[in-house]
Amino acid sequence: MRLMRSYHLSHSGAGPDGLAVREHEIPEPGPGQALLAVRATSLSFRELMVLNGTYVLPVKPDVVPVSDGAGEVAAVGPGVDTVGVGDRVAATLFPSWQDGPFAIEHLDQRGGSLDGMLTDFALVDVASLVAIPEHLTYEQAATLPCVAVTAWNALTGDGAGVRPGDTVVVQGSGGVSLFALQFAKALGARVIATTSGPVKAERLRCLGADAVVDYSATPDWADEVRVLTGGRGADRILDVAGLLHESVRAIALSGTIACVGFVGSTVTPLDPQALFASGATIRTVAVGSRAQFIAMNAFIEEHRIRPVIDRTFAFEDAVDAYWHYAIGAPFGKVVISNP
Repeated sequence: MRLMRSYHLSHSGAGPDGLAVREHEIPEPGPGQALLAVRATSLSFRELMVLNGTYVLPVKPDVVPVSDGAGEVAAVGPGVDTVGVGDRVAATLFPSWQDGPFAIEHLDQRGGSLDGMLTDFALVDVASLVAIPEHLTYEQAATLPCVAVTAWNALTGDGAGVRPGDTVVVQGSGGVSLFALQFAKALGARVIATTSGPVKAERLRCLGADAVVDYSATPDWADEVRVLTGGRGADRILDVAGLLHESVRAIALSGTIACVGFVGSTVTPLDPQALFASGATIRTVAVGSRAQFIAMNAFIEEHRIRPVIDRTFAFEDAVDAYWHYAIGAPFGKVVISNP
């Protein structure tokens, strides 16, 4: 009997102490399934919410956590011909969301209501797999399913999308913002990034930001965006902090604000009069479909984009990876490698 290891979270809200490694027999894939040898996973703010009991979707008891992973197909079930043994793939966060708008029937999510990727081997439906870009390592590819797809959807998923010459604002140096910076630049946009401190500001410039607003020195970043755009405002803002009242002040007339998170510690009510006067569209974005994942991967491969990784941990040190993500103020993604 061949055994594999999996991390399990006793229940959502248990925190790091609720994580434990157990051994299981390696399963056999059934019809429509593949057995994925998971070579790397990555953490996002979603994983902290699952751990701390604040995630907005259901989390089953004893779940194998972490939505994001990449690996190699180790076996396929009867009749499967869309992937083969040895293929390098990643799995979508919402397995049944193939294309089109998100709907209630797609709520099942990996690492929540379904077992996730913090394991040696994962059984997955082949319809949820996507080939990973050839130039990326497994560690780099593992950063894609949640935050990269979210950034891609936020920039391109509303029909109009970002056009050359648009001004895009990204907030901070988390995974969504760093992917959005790279994607927006490759789409021909001018990018203004906000951050705290000169060190992060310089790193954002090195990644391609055309301007950086250090809000530790210039707290009114929305006003500064106005200054940097000659009073016009930004065409698109990716709001990851829940600062919608500030984003409305910084958006151009009829611009788009993609609300992709609320990592800020305070929430300020949004003034409906200010929103109406802005003419802005506020669009909530929760990851994206498999079709968007495939389109994004083609774009990543075309432009040779590489994810920004802050630090990589061994599988045995996954709890340390969680702690680093939670309190280490990472610049980029925190990855757990399982070669």
